This record gives sequence, structure tokens and C-alpha cells, in this order.
Amino acid sequence: MLTAEDNELLTRIGPGTPAGEYFRRYWHPVAMLPEISAEAPTKFVRILGEDLVLFLDKSGNVGLIGDHCPHRGASLLYGRVEERGIACAYHGWLYDTQGNCLETPAEPAGSLLHLTVKHKAYPVREHYGMYWTYMGPLPAPVLPRYDLAEMGPIHAIKLTPQFDCNWLQILENHVDQSHPPILHQDTEGGAKAVNTTRGRIDEVTEMEYLETPWGIRRRQERKGWADLDLIAFPCTQRIFNDFSIKVPIDDTHTRQYSIYTEMPLDGSDKADRASTHAIEYYLESPGDGKTPSDAIHPFARYRMDLLRFQDVMALETQGPIADRTVERLATADRGVVLLREMLKREIEKVQRGLDPLGVVREPGEEVIDTLFPRYVELVEKGEIRPPVYRTGGTRLYSSEPGLNPRSEWLG
Repeated sequence: MLTAEDNELLTRIGPGTPAGEYFRRYWHPVAMLPEISAEAPTKFVRILGEDLVLFLDKSGNVGLIGDHCPHRGASLLYGRVEERGIACAYHGWLYDTQGNCLETPAEPAGSLLHLTVKHKAYPVREHYGMYWTYMGPLPAPVLPRYDLAEMGPIHAIKLTPQFDCNWLQILENHVDQSHPPILHQDTEGGAKAVNTTRGRIDEVTEMEYLETPWGIRRRQERKGWADLDLIAFPCTQRIFNDFSIKVPIDDTHTRQYSIYTEMPLDGSDKADRASTHAIEYYLESPGDGKTPSDAIHPFARYRMDLLRFQDVMALETQGPIADRTVERLATADRGVVLLREMLKREIEKVQRGLDPLGVVREPGEEVIDTLFPRYVELVEKGEIRPPVYRTGGTRLYSSEPGLNPRSEWLG
């Protein structure tokens, strides 16, 4: 169990909080590329407890600024995009992508008021088919690169709009390899479990968690086959040929982007494969397995015949922020213990002015090793059967073939 103080330390992510400052040392996705356009140039974004607006101006620049205009607080979501930025619909105060105020139309001619106004703004970059932002102190680190996204073209991106719980509950679930053979005993496939209490736990012969330069390596062995994957800090999981990035909305809500890549098994050149594939974008509705979709436990009901919503049930019914002062951990929870120890250590590093685990400062440094090449090797040998590609949800957009965006320094 944790003390109340440590539980607060690890879970609260608003501005100025220890975990919030830790999260602000990383880049985070805020939207899929097609979500803003000339026809729909603004999008509301809530991330790390802050209300922001993503916008595309008429010069093609993308910005992320505070939602409330510094003048009188009206929302810039309804601002008018212009060549130089976005103008508040209320009084026309105009801001560029850096948050500089360029005009205050109702002021007298010659007024220099606009020079004294600086609005909250964060840098935005295109990367892996999405817009990413960095909300920490400058200079910003380079954007993260993941081995599987570099080895094979991106096939699809899916947004899971919201988990109604704190981000740490989701990440702890990823370092809990004892729950799948029990919670998912009827939804993982295969023969029905004989004992519903034990599920398939007796098939598991080994569970291992080890620290790596990027996060936590997971290894599980079940009756002769083994797989390796990675929990990359601060909040990403690679499993099979996709990786999911969890982004705290605020203390009690979290969204997830899942990026699916093509398995590089045909021996063709990556550029050739990318040129024939479009990126498809999906939205998964919480109503697919939770009703009412905006309710919380005990008023929400979860479909226990759907694997993902079995997890959602387990995560959300712990409460908006799990009370870890009353939990009773066991030997199977050693991954959870390791995760908390590492997070506390990395938060303390940030408090000392150091970069946390996985922050890269120089372009060209080693790609994040999620152990994907080992997974590909096991699939090629027939020791692991790759899952059937399914995104679920509603297909929203499709890019043109060959669009597989990378950060600007990758060329």
C-alpha cells in the first residue's frame, strides 16, 4: 500500500504538482491530423488539467493556446482564424501560435497594449499521423521514436475518448500480468476455462518485470511460449504490433491513442510498403461497452463479454483516483511495486532539475526499444501467432496513400 502523501504525489498532474511537472517533460499527442482543417480549424483540448485550443490558421500554421482569452475570458474555440493567428470572437484580440498578442482592435490608434499581453501557448509538431505538444520548460526534447513505427508503416490510429479514472490506474494495469488469464479467461480465445476462479492462471509459468533505459520490460511465459513487450515511460505500452499512448486529461480522466503498424514480414522496403498504405483513423465509442457512457461506478454498467471493457470495469470501479492506502498487495503485484518505485524516483529527478527516464535531447539517438524486433522474430518462427488486425469503433478519416508523417527533423 501507499501512504496518502505518496498517492497524491503519483496521481495529481495539474500545473505545479510533482507528477504534473514530470509529465510536462515529455511530448504528448493531442489530436489526430484530420481533426482540424480549413473547414473546422479549431478543436478544444483538455490535457494535464489545462483547457486549451488547437487551431489551424490561414497560413497553415498550427498552434495550441489557452482556451480563455486574457482580455475577458471568452473561449478561443470560437475564434476567427486569420493569416497571422486566431482572433477572439468577442473583441478581436489576435494571437499568433506563440501566444503573442498582435492586435487589440478596440484600443485607440497607437496603443501598445498588445505588446504587454502574452497568452499561454505550447509548441505543436506533426508526428506519426498526429499533432503532439510539449508543455514543459524549454528547450524541448526531441519527439519520441518507437522501433515498430520506424520498422513498418502506420496502418491505423484509434482514439479511445476517455477513461473515467486517473492515469496511474491504467498504467498499473499494464504491469499486472496475472489479471489477463483470470479477467479475460473467456475473451482471450481458446477453450473455455475449467475453473472460473482460477481461469487460465495455471497456464502461466513465468511473469517477469525488469527496468530498461526506456521503462519496464514485461515477459510472460505460458506453456512453452513467451513474449516480451515494453511499458515506455511516461505512459505508453507496446503489445503485439501496436502501441497505445495514454494522455492524462486531468486527475480523474484519461484518453488513449492506439497506433497500429504493419508487420514487416514480407521483406519489402519500408518506403515501398508505406507508399501503398493510407492511414485510417478511428473513434471508439464508450457506448460500445459502457452504459450510460458518461456515468461512473456504481451507476455505469460494463459489458463483461468484451475484453477491453473488462479492463475498463476493473480500472474505473477502483474510483476516480484509487485509494492505495487500503490496498493489500501480493507477490503477483511486483510489477506494480516496481512501477511506483521508478515513478517516484523519476519525479524526484525532475524536482532536482534533471531529465526523467526516456527523454531524448539529440536527434538521431537510439530509437525507443520496445522489444518489437524480438516479437517479429517469434512470429516469423511460428512461436507466436499474431493477432487479427481489428481496430473497432467508427472509421472517421483516411489519409492519402504514402502519408506516414514523421517529425520535421527526420525528413
